[in-house]
Amino acid sequence: MSVDPQRALGAVLGSAVGDALGAPFEFGPEGAFSARFPQAGHGGEMCGGGGWDPGEATDDTQMAVLVGESLVEHGGLQLPDVFARFRRWAAAGPKDIGLQTEDVLTSGDPWDLAAAIHFQVNQRAAGNGALMRAATSAVYFAPHGRAAGMDAGRRLSALTHGDPAAWEGTAAFHELVRIALAGGDPLAAVPETLTALHPGHRPRYTVVLAPDWHPDQATEFNGAVWPCLGSAVWALRTTDSYEDAVRAAVDLGGDTDTVAAVTGGLAGAVYGAEAIPERWLEPLHVPLPGYGERVLRTPELIHLATRLAAQDAH
Repeated sequence: MSVDPQRALGAVLGSAVGDALGAPFEFGPEGAFSARFPQAGHGGEMCGGGGWDPGEATDDTQMAVLVGESLVEHGGLQLPDVFARFRRWAAAGPKDIGLQTEDVLTSGDPWDLAAAIHFQVNQRAAGNGALMRAATSAVYFAPHGRAAGMDAGRRLSALTHGDPAAWEGTAAFHELVRIALAGGDPLAAVPETLTALHPGHRPRYTVVLAPDWHPDQATEFNGAVWPCLGSAVWALRTTDSYEDAVRAAVDLGGDTDTVAAVTGGLAGAVYGAEAIPERWLEPLHVPLPGYGERVLRTPELIHLATRLAAQDAH
């Protein structure tokens, strides 16, 4: 399967832009974004706030960059390396890090046991903290086909999330992005994607990915993995542009940076990088705690996305 380079750029940039747009509105009420910016296209939306500078991406994109750089530098999935990068980042005190992710990465347990041990003790590990970082890996594994891409999503998710429900959300996202990168319709691919999920977790994803589902029907906060993915698919389904999809995602309130990051990754893959407003790309920047003074801006993210998309299936 060939990957459209503009769609690959759209997925990586689109996720980062959604993250940065949503960050100032995190845990805020529904409708806060459109109340402040009632008309699309008028500018100022990369407003910063809540501890974030205008255009600053959060842990969602920081972790996505770490995954992507590991993949391109090693020419494939090296899970111990990804975990080591995560651990170095977590030790540097990033502005934002999920409580569960922080517990796993700072536990001192081995890379292949830390998440499982955490889940065994806490019995809660179905947050969206693995889904949020999946745009770069979705692009990288797209040429490898459905089974390999979904398996990679599960394995990357399991580094920090011991609950298989979280693995299935990342796997589904990988597959929907793969369809979009080839020019297909990810919404039409939902039923077939559901058949590839683990039978034990398929029912909850079937509910939130249904055409008539609305985020108001969620039985859990959208910080959980399945309503987060469902909200992103809903935003894509009910709009007809990248900008409107991301606006709709942020307007849901709650875990706005992650819902918008997941929506932005999907919508960017569907509409391509050309659909992302330049006024949102210009201030975009991704600090990398633990890696000196590194800050990736749009040109560096384009370079990473290009390298991710250039990998041949093997």
